[in-house]
Amino acid sequence: MRPAVRRSGGRPTQREAALLGERIVAAATQLFLENGFGATSIEAVTAACGISKRTFYHRFRDKPDLFRAVVRGLVVRWMQPLAAAPPEPGPIEDTLDRLGRQILAAALSPAALALYRMLVAEAPRFPELALILNDSAAGGLERLAELFARETAAGRLAVADPRFAAEQFGNLVVAGPRRRALGLGPPMSEAELALWNRRCVALFLAGARGGA
Repeated sequence: MRPAVRRSGGRPTQREAALLGERIVAAATQLFLENGFGATSIEAVTAACGISKRTFYHRFRDKPDLFRAVVRGLVVRWMQPLAAAPPEPGPIEDTLDRLGRQILAAALSPAALALYRMLVAEAPRFPELALILNDSAAGGLERLAELFARETAAGRLAVADPRFAAEQFGNLVVAGPRRRALGLGPPMSEAELALWNRRCVALFLAGARGGA
């Protein structure tokens, strides 16, 4: 198939507009992760894409709007395993072990660690950044919450607030390995991460079962 030929003059096609939007987000992602939110200007993004500021503002309201698109794209990619197919039938221990490993793989990726460093550094000046991240991650947490709600309805768990439990499960699995991956201790090996995950699942279920 021959590649589509760009029309001379006139408005871009819907496909061309979408591709340009993706190119802007890709360039901004690299700049934000390398330089931080405060040090990344719209001028730097437009220069990296070879576009005018007018073209940029046709697609994004401002820098926070662009950052929102960047974070949404990253989080959707990281959360895709959680938001894809429903959990396979089987023991909840196996399901949480698999989901925990997926969460760890996403949270410990170089891009996720760079984003976390940026949020910690920039949050005092730009408190909206954490809100953008939380909003973007909501989909993956909802899937975990639905799982806990179903297990509670079936009498296998005793979780009063599934959404809160989903957040706490993610924090339990991620906090220690991420801290060490950021340099506060030696990074965990694959074997250590697997053992950590299994122990987190066991600890979480010991509390979540309660009187179930």
